[in-house]
Amino acid sequence: MRRTLYALLLCLAAGVVQASPSDIGTAADTQAQLRELFFQAARDGRQDMLNEFINAKFDLNVQDEKGYTALILAAYHGQQSTVTQLLSAGADPCAKDLRGNTALMGAIFKGELSIARQLVDANCAPDQRNNAGQTAAMYAALFHRKDVLEALAAKGADLNATDAMGNRVQNLERGEFQPLPATR
Repeated sequence: MRRTLYALLLCLAAGVVQASPSDIGTAADTQAQLRELFFQAARDGRQDMLNEFINAKFDLNVQDEKGYTALILAAYHGQQSTVTQLLSAGADPCAKDLRGNTALMGAIFKGELSIARQLVDANCAPDQRNNAGQTAAMYAALFHRKDVLEALAAKGADLNATDAMGNRVQNLERGEFQPLPATR
C-alpha cells in the first residue's frame, strides 16, 4: 500500500490530479484513483507517469470495468512507445477484455499496423479467440491488413478457423461475411 500511495502522491505532486489530502479518502478510493491515472497515462502515452507506476510495482495487468488493460488502451490509441514500454515492463500481451478482444485485435481494428506487427511478435497463441469466436487473422482479413495477416499466417495462425457465425478468413477478405446478430 505504501508504494501505491507513493505513486499517487507523485502524480498529485506533478499536478496530474488536483486534490487535497482530505480528498484521497479510503484505500479503495486510492486504488480506484490510481487505476484511473494508470489507464489515462496509457491512453495518452504518458511514459513518464507510467514509469512511476512501473517503478512502484503497480499491477500492469489490472483491468478496468470493460476489462481493458493499459496495454490494450495504449495499442488502441496508437501509443507505440507506450506499448513498447509496457511490454518491456512485463505487461501481458495476451490479456483479453470482457468481450475477449486482445490488444492485437484492437490495433488491427484501429489500423495501428506497426503496433499490430509488434504484438504479433509477442508470445501469444496466434489463434486467440474473442467471445464471438473471432481471431486476429479474421480481424486482419476483414480490415484488409494484408501484412498483418501474412505475419499471423507465418506465426501459424489457422486461416481456416471459423467464428460463431461461420465466417472464415477467406470470406472476410472478399467482404463476404455473416454479421453477428444484434444484441439488446
